[in-house]
Amino acid sequence: MKYNKKGFTLIELLVVIAIIGILSGIVLVSLGGARANARDARRQSDIRQLSTAMELSYNDSNAYLTSTTMLTVIGTYLPAVPRDPGTGTPAYNWIDNAGSAQDYCSYANLEKSATAGNKILFLAGPGGVRERTVADAFTPTLADCE
Repeated sequence: MKYNKKGFTLIELLVVIAIIGILSGIVLVSLGGARANARDARRQSDIRQLSTAMELSYNDSNAYLTSTTMLTVIGTYLPAVPRDPGTGTPAYNWIDNAGSAQDYCSYANLEKSATAGNKILFLAGPGGVRERTVADAFTPTLADCE
C-alpha cells in the first residue's frame, strides 16, 4: 500500500503555531516602550496646550485663572482640559494658586524612567514648559514652575 501524503501533520501545525506565538510575544513586549513614549508625548502636548490656553487667558484679563484643583476648562481657549492617556497614574496635577493670580503650575508625571529613586516631571507655568528630574518624594510648588 502506498500512501499519498497531502497536507501537514498535526505536529507540524503545532510547531508552526508555537513559533508564531513566541515571535508575536517578543514583538508585543518590544512595543511596550514605544507605547509609553507615545503616552509621554501626549502628556507633554496636553501640558503645552494647557500652558498656551493659560497665557491666552492671561492676555485677556491680566491674571491667570485661579483654582485649588485641576481646571476643567480655560475660557474659550481650552473648552475641556485633556484627560491623561494612561490609567490615571501618572496623571495631570495642579498646584493650588488661589492666593496668586499671577502664578500657576500644572505638571504631569512622565513614564520614562529616570535613575532609581527619581521621577521625571513635565512642568508648565508662567516661565514656560520644561522637563525636570526630581526625587520620588518631591512635590512641586508654584515657585518650581516659574
